Amino acid sequence: MSDAASSVSIVTQTCVRPEFAEAFARWQGETSQVISGFPGFIEQQLMPPHPPLQVDWVILQRFASLDDAKRWLGSSERQSRIEGATHMFVGRDDVHIVRDDASAARTAPVSAVISTRVKPGMEAEYRKWEQKIAAAQSKAVGLQGYRFEPAVPGVQEDFVAILRFDSEANLEAWLSSPERRRLLDEAAPLTAEFHTRVAENGFEQWFRDATPRGAPPPAAWKMNMIVLLTLYPVVFLWSLLVGTPILTGTLNLSFPIALFIGNAFSVILTSHLVPWSAKRLSWWLTPPKAGRTLVDLRGATLLVASYTIMILVFWKGS
Repeated sequence: MSDAASSVSIVTQTCVRPEFAEAFARWQGETSQVISGFPGFIEQQLMPPHPPLQVDWVILQRFASLDDAKRWLGSSERQSRIEGATHMFVGRDDVHIVRDDASAARTAPVSAVISTRVKPGMEAEYRKWEQKIAAAQSKAVGLQGYRFEPAVPGVQEDFVAILRFDSEANLEAWLSSPERRRLLDEAAPLTAEFHTRVAENGFEQWFRDATPRGAPPPAAWKMNMIVLLTLYPVVFLWSLLVGTPILTGTLNLSFPIALFIGNAFSVILTSHLVPWSAKRLSWWLTPPKAGRTLVDLRGATLLVASYTIMILVFWKGS
């Protein structure tokens, strides 16, 4: 498949000074408005740090083709944005391009992005070594996928490996395993620089406190149902009490601006309501194997009933 026919993602991992966390989030939001106008741009996703495992900000920018991604990376607009924010960063950024057909960092509960600078002339030997570690990690508990991307001259000087695991505990177990350390020692003469960054993804970050440590994240359909349970009343009440009468009425704001403010408020409030709800529904999110089907049915019925009640109440109240 040609580059033009394959969508790709730019995976950027950067360390931000703690005092600039809010400013960086705003800066990235402004950057998303700039990048949205670039040819081939599809979507952007921002994942904040979650220490101790993920200490970096992770930005995923998806493009329709490699050429589109390269145009953004080399654009004066991107350079201008970065130059205005260097005071917020600590150390170097890791910027990688991966093909979306197997982009582990976009779909995994937890992923490790490993970048390696190979010594000149050692590329062939490194590729042979990579096959050995790929075979070893294929036996690791909880591994969901593995992606290896060679260096792209002029765009990406590092070799990149992306590991996808079902939980933090299983990823940590492999990263710190004696077998992996032995293989890394074996590759040391071939490499000049080596970095490992970890990224969590999806709604899982909101369900951490409701999930036993080391256990896989709850089923996606359960997390989606809880997010909907909290998001629906927030959006409805905001629109009824603030959005329509105040923002578009009294203040006469345009619909796009009012919608953006409403979405920002909804995301912030939902990020607090979802963990609160998840703790109280932990019996349903992570039930024991015995009787799981019945528990799943009871929880789903409870949430569907809650949806129905809210719809009826809001219907009559509006």
